[in-house]
Amino acid sequence: MTSADLVLPPTDQQTPPAALLRAPGDQGLDTALSDMQLLLDQHGYVIAVYPAGIAPAHERRLHTIRSVLESDRIALLKVDLPPLGVAVLVRQLRQLSVCDFSAGVVASAARLLSHYIHAGALLNSVTRLDRVPVGLKAHAKSWMPGSQFGVLANPSPQLIRIGQGELTGPEFAAHLIVAKGQLQSDWVTSTVAPAWQVQAVHEVAPLSDSPGWWGTSKMIEFAAFLPDISVIYQLVSSVRREVCTWCGNELIGDRCGLCSAPLKPPENQSNGSGVLNQGTPMGHGS
Repeated sequence: MTSADLVLPPTDQQTPPAALLRAPGDQGLDTALSDMQLLLDQHGYVIAVYPAGIAPAHERRLHTIRSVLESDRIALLKVDLPPLGVAVLVRQLRQLSVCDFSAGVVASAARLLSHYIHAGALLNSVTRLDRVPVGLKAHAKSWMPGSQFGVLANPSPQLIRIGQGELTGPEFAAHLIVAKGQLQSDWVTSTVAPAWQVQAVHEVAPLSDSPGWWGTSKMIEFAAFLPDISVIYQLVSSVRREVCTWCGNELIGDRCGLCSAPLKPPENQSNGSGVLNQGTPMGHGS
């Protein structure tokens, strides 16, 4: 992980910790290379997850480390989710890492699991929101005193003015995690949580990158997610596994999570859908 506050507390005693891959200004290249080599020696593979909005120098550092070590055992996963969504995904991958999946499957599972994270925020203004499509009317209304907006960035962008419409929630049993910024409101817990029929609500400290992502510090960030590792395990298991023709690692989906090479499926090949169906028997993987 590239930021300490993107590492959420574990949900159980089996969830392993995450390693921090520091920015160039905080750590020299030689030390960074030594730390990465140590991680490879200890664990065999490293799955580095970082947000799409990371500083370019930090991203270049990650690619430099992978290039210098000439390792196909380092996965660099650039995730285009809001900060709290990235943190949720990282924790789910940590949970998967102790299951009986190969590193290639865990790495390529990131794209699949991202579709099941409903990441959004309550904002007092969308004037500086540039990561979610915002209409001119919403921009105009954001200047009105007292205006607040509910925004969903993933899996499908959506924007509503509070009191006018509802955000589309998950169609599966979910938990909701909330990080309160500099905005006083109970809308997320009193309106979103019941409407989405979440089973539990968890609160965490605000994330340092969230104001920049959402365009304001006066916000409350939230994300609904699959909380049960047995359901996550079942979801990942339902997708057909392939072997990457470039690096030889296992993968699911249409792209290798370790080397990023696209899969070229044979004709008439049918992959598992990866669709979560309620009521389906659950597998266990730890």
